[in-house]
Amino acid sequence: MDLIAVHWLEQTEADVPAKNAWLGAGEVVRLNSMRFAKRRADWRLGRWTAKRALAAYLEVPADPQLLATIELRPAATGAPQVFVAHEPAEVSISLSHREGRAICAIGPCGTKLGCDLEIIEPRGAEFFADYFVAEEQARIAQAPEIERPRLVALMWSAKESALKALHEGLRLDTRSIIVAAAEESFDDNDWSSLHVLCPGEQFFHGWWQHAGVIVRTLVSDPAPAPPIILKIQAYATGDYDAHRGEVIA
Repeated sequence: MDLIAVHWLEQTEADVPAKNAWLGAGEVVRLNSMRFAKRRADWRLGRWTAKRALAAYLEVPADPQLLATIELRPAATGAPQVFVAHEPAEVSISLSHREGRAICAIGPCGTKLGCDLEIIEPRGAEFFADYFVAEEQARIAQAPEIERPRLVALMWSAKESALKALHEGLRLDTRSIIVAAAEESFDDNDWSSLHVLCPGEQFFHGWWQHAGVIVRTLVSDPAPAPPIILKIQAYATGDYDAHRGEVIA
């Protein structure tokens, strides 16, 4: 099986600049239309993470003028589409954020791609009954009690990633998405494999990772190689000289 390369980047609210010079004019209008501070903060974090990841992936400088030309527009399904200087970019993208942290995954154009972030936390029996099928509930029950919160976060996150890859979100019943297998890993920052079965016998391969109280998952079709973290440049606040290809301090 030929595996595709999928890249990822994670950022936190502390990474986001206070000023909005990196947003396009239309994005500023949209931001100003948001009433609630948390909604604005989450939206800015997601856009910042995506723009930083895309700049690194496309190998363009991370200065505000160029970042402002990178836009995410919703497709008819609600999934994000990338435009650079108003032209569609040849990439697939997925975003997730949770508790002041955001992740962006990028793959080749046409890839069915989904990623998700979850917090490892206790959840009650009602959550299992509402969102997991009987075989998944049995796996949770059979796991050592100390490992159950992490297993639940992993399985829930894998379902969320698959729903994004399908461009369905929570329009589909999460019990129609079954986490068929997930390799166990007890080491922080190691990626371990997972497999998710979806309606219509569609099958997603993917990876999961935990670091502290965070679980990350990523799935795609075609199947991905272990995710590659993007290396980002320092955010440059000077003017960009397009002829010289560099930032002027």
